[in-house]
Amino acid sequence: MGEMFHVKHRGQVPKVEICDYEGSRYRTEFWEGKGREYEDRAERVALRKLLPPPGRRLIEIGAGYGRLADLYHNYDEVLLLDYALSQLQQARHRLGNDRFRYIAADLYNMPLVDSCLDTAVMVRVIHHLQDPPAAFAQIARILAPQGALVLEYANKRNLKAILRYALRRQVSNPFTLQPVEFAPLNYDFHPAYIEARLHQAGFDLEQQLAVSTFRLALLKRLIPSPFLARLDGLLQTPGARLKLTPSLFLRARIHKAGPEAPVDSLFCCPLCRAAPLKTLPAALLCPTCLRRWPIQEGIYNFKEPIIA
Repeated sequence: MGEMFHVKHRGQVPKVEICDYEGSRYRTEFWEGKGREYEDRAERVALRKLLPPPGRRLIEIGAGYGRLADLYHNYDEVLLLDYALSQLQQARHRLGNDRFRYIAADLYNMPLVDSCLDTAVMVRVIHHLQDPPAAFAQIARILAPQGALVLEYANKRNLKAILRYALRRQVSNPFTLQPVEFAPLNYDFHPAYIEARLHQAGFDLEQQLAVSTFRLALLKRLIPSPFLARLDGLLQTPGARLKLTPSLFLRARIHKAGPEAPVDSLFCCPLCRAAPLKTLPAALLCPTCLRRWPIQEGIYNFKEPIIA
């Protein structure tokens, strides 16, 4: 997937690089008609198991073109956040504005007030992150007390990697805790590393699932994807004990005190954290630093302020 995105350098977090899918054909070149129907179905099975009961407000971080947005129908308001404006344009075209808000922003500097969300979802995103602890700290900040994080990550200690390492067909050791960058801004993680970083950010693990057990080209060609995904679903809970699948899902709760943000409080300035922002005809104005953040075709764009 590395050829499908560009690397951006972000000044607010020193030396951090951001995966940018701006202008990419991620929907058509990676998902639709590309033999990944099984993975899509298996991930949906996992998310249905892990999503908390109906709530007030959910955010999907790295939502892209909104592939999974139909699963969030039990929430009053859904925020779809992505760094790529073009991906959000596709999502808005597919989904419309009913219950959805589209936010173009850097997840290391999310333009959201503290404790404003019930649930955060992040699927197929953390494998592009240089600094997972910083991302977890941001998610912990915006979640209300006892809010839930549903996370997917690429497992470096999967069965295929272990066999390849044993046969000396790969160099990287699947048992070491440090993430492995197998391509620019593409990381695999050891389960113990992810769990430790989540605990460090104040999260308590609730449930884990092993997903995509049958991610093999031959099996996907021979067995219909609906059947394969149902079988995957049966193995997700028992398989979580071994954690040998290429993809792992989990749900964690943030353990912190304090009140939830008022229902009408949502956006803050991503640079100075001031809130509330004043709504102008085509922008949001920060009352403290006076930066104006554009609203373009129904998308709140917090990537760069308007230059007066």
